[in-house]
Amino acid sequence: MNRLKLKQKLFNNFRVSTAFAILLLCSATLSAQQAEIKVFAHRGGKMEFAENTLQAFQEVYKKGLRGYETDVRLTKDKHLVIFHDDNFKRIFGVEGSVEESTLEEIKALRTKDGYQIPTLDEALEFFNSKPWLYIEFEMKTTGSFYTEKVLEEYCDELYEKIHAHKPPTSDYLMTSFDSRPLKYLRSKYPSVDLLLIKGEGLSEKVLEEAKALGINRVGCKIEGTTRAMVRTAKKQGFIISLWPGSSIDDFILAIGLESDYACSDVPVAVYEWVKENAPWITLK
Repeated sequence: MNRLKLKQKLFNNFRVSTAFAILLLCSATLSAQQAEIKVFAHRGGKMEFAENTLQAFQEVYKKGLRGYETDVRLTKDKHLVIFHDDNFKRIFGVEGSVEESTLEEIKALRTKDGYQIPTLDEALEFFNSKPWLYIEFEMKTTGSFYTEKVLEEYCDELYEKIHAHKPPTSDYLMTSFDSRPLKYLRSKYPSVDLLLIKGEGLSEKVLEEAKALGINRVGCKIEGTTRAMVRTAKKQGFIISLWPGSSIDDFILAIGLESDYACSDVPVAVYEWVKENAPWITLK
């Protein structure tokens, strides 16, 4: 009996989800002949490829996408590397962290699929060879390792490296949940493109925080964000990105909310679904 109830519940959830998606599509089609949104690969598409690896970046590009989000940390011996977590447990199954390890020690590690953590230089070698990319470099700077001095060194090196050979047609953003690097970068490099990330829905409070930092780009959670709030933000000159996108339904919701950007863990699935089912959507 319990198994039958579970199956029925799953089926009902599927029907509701599908009906909601169709409703959103119809609404968007009626309200505009063409919708535009930029889809970018969260950690290189973490539900489709080995996250934050060169292989992920390369495969996403081969599939036709031109947007990425990635994470940058600083090793104990002051090298910038691409890695999300504050420890090695999930990815490598061992103790330790980027900040506690040297680059040589990190390069000896392998993911379960046999991949290495790339350095920022290795990632940039790939990104800089491709025109028309959109990339968010998330600054992972929380924790006691990132003292004020270390934070400033980190920000300066990251800024200099990502802008040294950036193709003029590409957009490279420096992003963070942590207001400290955003404040420092805005004060030292006034023209830098910044984005404030928040683990909550879009609100007036979030917009006021961004204004205080001198930032006009905000990345908020899909949950808790309303279309009215997105429209209000746009009227004030903000560019809105929504996350997390772990499914096609999440992407459709981002379209319905009129987001400018959609951060997706399944960017290839989204890209292929749009081509087959929603040609009225332009993936910028």
